[in-house]
Amino acid sequence: MSKADRPFAALNVAILTVSDTRTPETDTSGDTIADKLKAAGHRVAARVILKDDIEGLRTQVKRWIDDSKIDAVISTGGTGLTQRDITPEALAPLINKPIPGFGELFRHLSYAEIGSSTIESRAFAGICGGTILFCLPGSTGACRLGMDKIILEQLDSRYKPCNLVELLPRIKHEHAPH
Repeated sequence: MSKADRPFAALNVAILTVSDTRTPETDTSGDTIADKLKAAGHRVAARVILKDDIEGLRTQVKRWIDDSKIDAVISTGGTGLTQRDITPEALAPLINKPIPGFGELFRHLSYAEIGSSTIESRAFAGICGGTILFCLPGSTGACRLGMDKIILEQLDSRYKPCNLVELLPRIKHEHAPH
């Protein structure tokens, strides 16, 4: 697709790495997300590594959702099928508008790289109040794919025919009907 003759709008994005083993020195997935956001012109407003704990993850992401300066949250990790993979269980309840096409497109694109193993990913996205949430798998390759093929385009105000950035003012100020 193309980029429109619109100005670029830099967003404030928080990054959450969900892992029992990663440290700031070994978080290559979080580094990939941060590097790609910065290269695109966005700001990394916060970056945290948390263990696989439903309440801890939910509390942190709620803080970011409640922060009017955070436009989007991108998480990496915890979207698999093991008992420790609890990102969907922790964060999906915060979503008031799911974006099912994100997970569908991510798995479609991932299939070209890893074949049927893509069914083991529960990548998802949605709108949480006025904040966009993307949840990616923990592998660096999956983060690269999600950022390059979906997220960076949708976080670019110039992307045509439409993008999530142009919806942000309405997302942030509209309230759900009663």
